[in-house]
Amino acid sequence: MTMWAAIVLIAAIFAVASVLRSGHSARRSDPSDEAGDPRLEAELRREIAELRERVQVLERIATDNPEARRLSAEIDRLRDQP
Repeated sequence: MTMWAAIVLIAAIFAVASVLRSGHSARRSDPSDEAGDPRLEAELRREIAELRERVQVLERIATDNPEARRLSAEIDRLRDQP
């Protein structure tokens, strides 16, 4: 084996070991550590409220003009089909 092949082999071994180690540590982390954090809950509630507002705006844009109403009716008709 040449010196360069040995260097590549060692680098590959370190890369695989690093990936395996990071995957193992990610599995060991406990997501319940963040459960009950009032700051996180407040941030998530604010984000949900913002997303709901965005959806309402998009619904209004999609249904304000006559062509959008036709499209909405067609989508509803297709949704009701078995």
